[in-house]
Amino acid sequence: MKKSQARRSLKKVSTILGVSALATAARAADGGDVVQLPPITVTAQKTAQEAGVVPESLTALTHLTLQESGARSVEEAGAYSPDLYFTDFAPRKNSAPRFRGIGASPLNPGVTTYLDGVPQLNSNSSSQELTDVDQIEFIRGPQSALFGRNTVGGVINVTSLTPSKDWTGGLEGQYGNYNLHDARADASGPVIADALSFRVGGGYSERDGFTKNVNTGHDVDYRSDWFGKGQLLYNPAADWTLRLIVSGERDRDGDYPLGDLAAIRANPHTVSLRYEGYANRDIASPTLVLSHQGGAVDFVATSGGVWWKTYDSTDLNYAAAQGGFPVPHFNQEEDFQFTQEFRLASGKDAPIKLGDQAELKWQTGLLVFTQNYKQDTGEPSFGSDRQADLDDVGVGVYGQATLTLFDKLDLIAGARFDYESKRGDLLNAGQGVVSRASLGSDFTEGSPQAAAAYRFAEKQMFYGEVSRGYKAGGFNNATAPSLSLAAYGKEYSLNYEVGYKGTFHDDRLKVTAAAFYTDWSRLQLNHIGVGGQTYIANAGGADSKGLELELAARPVKWLELFAGVAYDDARFLSDASDGGLGVSGNHIPYAPDYTANAGAELTYELCSAVTAYVRGDVELYGGFAYDPSNQASQSAYSIANFRGGMRGKHWFAEGWARNAFDSNYVPIAIAYGGFLGAPSGYVGESGAPVTFGVKAGILF
Repeated sequence: MKKSQARRSLKKVSTILGVSALATAARAADGGDVVQLPPITVTAQKTAQEAGVVPESLTALTHLTLQESGARSVEEAGAYSPDLYFTDFAPRKNSAPRFRGIGASPLNPGVTTYLDGVPQLNSNSSSQELTDVDQIEFIRGPQSALFGRNTVGGVINVTSLTPSKDWTGGLEGQYGNYNLHDARADASGPVIADALSFRVGGGYSERDGFTKNVNTGHDVDYRSDWFGKGQLLYNPAADWTLRLIVSGERDRDGDYPLGDLAAIRANPHTVSLRYEGYANRDIASPTLVLSHQGGAVDFVATSGGVWWKTYDSTDLNYAAAQGGFPVPHFNQEEDFQFTQEFRLASGKDAPIKLGDQAELKWQTGLLVFTQNYKQDTGEPSFGSDRQADLDDVGVGVYGQATLTLFDKLDLIAGARFDYESKRGDLLNAGQGVVSRASLGSDFTEGSPQAAAAYRFAEKQMFYGEVSRGYKAGGFNNATAPSLSLAAYGKEYSLNYEVGYKGTFHDDRLKVTAAAFYTDWSRLQLNHIGVGGQTYIANAGGADSKGLELELAARPVKWLELFAGVAYDDARFLSDASDGGLGVSGNHIPYAPDYTANAGAELTYELCSAVTAYVRGDVELYGGFAYDPSNQASQSAYSIANFRGGMRGKHWFAEGWARNAFDSNYVPIAIAYGGFLGAPSGYVGESGAPVTFGVKAGILF
C-alpha cells in the first residue's frame, strides 16, 4: 500500500477519535457517568506488580480486551503493542515476533514466548489458539537478566484463566466468509469446595484458503484445527496452591501460498503451483505449578513439558509456473523440551526493613532445561535427504534486588548466569554423496541489569535502565547449504532505555512513553538454505533507536479510547555483511520505520439487561525491507478492523470485519533466485484480505 493510503487510514482514525471526543464532551456536560480504567497486574519481572510501576516498556492485554477485540492468536493481539512485527507464513507453525527490529529463526528465537511460565525454546510451538487465556504481556527490550537466553529482543508472556470456585461456562460459535466455522466451549467450577476446582476449554475452527492456485482452481492456504486446555487447581492449605495445566492442538493447514513477488502484487491471492502441499502440526503441553505465598518468603516451582511434531510439503520450483517441472519438498520436524524452574522471593508484604525510609525486596531462581530436536527433510526427485539431531541441555541462575528509598525511589540490580551444552549430528545425502558431522560446543554468558525508578508524584514515574541481552550460539538444522555453515556464534546486545508512566484524572487516562538505544554485536540473521528453509549466520553489528508512546482513556462509562505509536530506526553497522556482501547502513529486515494503532469502543445501555457496542481500530505499519540487501521492500500499509453487537448478562451477538477496506500488502518475502527461482528474484505471500462474519454465544 502506498503512503497516501496510510495517510487516509490515519485520517479515518482521526475522524473516529474526533467524533468520539465531541460525544464525550457532550455527555460530560450532561453529567454522564465517569469510570476508571481498570488496574492491570503483570508479571513482567516474574513477580506480580501493577503495570504502572514496572520500569519496562510493556503492553498488557487482559482477558476482557482480548474478548472485545476478537483476537484469536498472539499475532492478532500483538497489533496493540507498538514496535512489534510478526513475520508469519500462512501455516501457523512459522511465527516469528520481532521487537524493535530484533528476532530470529524458530530454531533460536530472539523473542521468547512463555506459556504459563514455560518458555517455548523453539518458536514452532509458540503460536497457538488463545484458549482460556487470561492475559498477554508484550515486554520490549532485553530481558536476559531474569529470563535468560534468547530474550535479547523481549518476552511475550501468556497466562491462562484460573479455575473458578463458582460454576461458570459458555458456548460460542461464529461463521464468516471463506467458509469460516468456529465453535468453542468452556466450563469451570468446584470439585471439592474450597479445595479442588477445574477448568476446561476448547473447540474446532476451520476456513477455506485466501489464495487460489490458477492451475487447479484449488485454494491452497486453508486451515483447520482442534484445540483444548484442561486445568486442575488444588489448595491443600490457604497459602499453598498446586495447579496442573494440560493443553493440546492439532493443526491441519494447507500449503504456503508463495508466488513470484511481482506477480502476487499484480494479482493478489493468486499463485501458479504445479504441486500443492500441506503443513500439519501437533502439540501437547503439560505444566505443573506449585506455589507458596505467605510469610517472609514466596516459593514457586514450575515444571513444563512441550512436545510438538510437524509434517509439511511444498513445491520449491517457482519457475514451474512458466511450465517447468515441480520439485516437491518434504519436511518432518519433532521436538521435545522439559524445563524446571525454582524461584524464591521476599513475601509480597514482607520486604526487609533497612530503616525508617528504606526497604529491600529480592528474588532468586534456578532454571534447568533439556531439548531434543529432530529433522528429516529432502527432495525425492533429486534423491536428496538431510537429517539433523540436535540436543541442548542448560542451566540458568538469576537474582534481583530492589532497594526502595523514601517510598519514592527504586534502585534495581540483577544478573543472570547461563550455561548450556549443545550437540548436533547432521547428515546430508544426495547424488551418491553422503556427508556426516558430529558437532559439540558449550556456551556461557552473564547478563547484568541496572535500573532506577522515581515516583515524583502520585501514580507518575520516570525510569531508566541499562541491560545486556544474550542469545546463545548453536547449530543449524538440516537446512544449511554446507556443513561448514552448520555452526553460528552467540549474539549480544546492550540496551539503554528511559521512560515515563503516568495516570491522570482519577485513573481515566494512562500515558506511557519510552526512548531506547540498542547496540547489537554478532547479530544472528536468517538466510535461505537448502530446501528453501532458513538457516542462521552471524552478520556483524547493528543498532536500533526509537521512541514508543501509548495512551488509554475512559473519560465516561460508555467510551474507551486507546492508541500506540512507535518510531524505530534499525540499521546494520560498518562491520556487518550478508553472505560476504557488505550491508553497512542498510535497514534490518522486517523492522518497520513506524508502527501505530488507534481505536475506540462505544457502548450504549439499551435497557437494564441489554448493552449495544461498536468498536473500531486501525493498525499502521511503516515501510520495511525483506532482506539485508534492501533490494525489495514493502511500503507503508494499514489495516482497519470493526466490531459491533449487543450483549446481555447471559448472551451476546455481534458482527465483525478485519482488514475492512481490503488493503493489499505482502507481509513476508524471501530472496529466491537461481535454477528454481522466481522471475523477480523474490517469492512472497499476500497478506490476509478482508474477512467478516457473525458470532454469538451464551454464558452461564
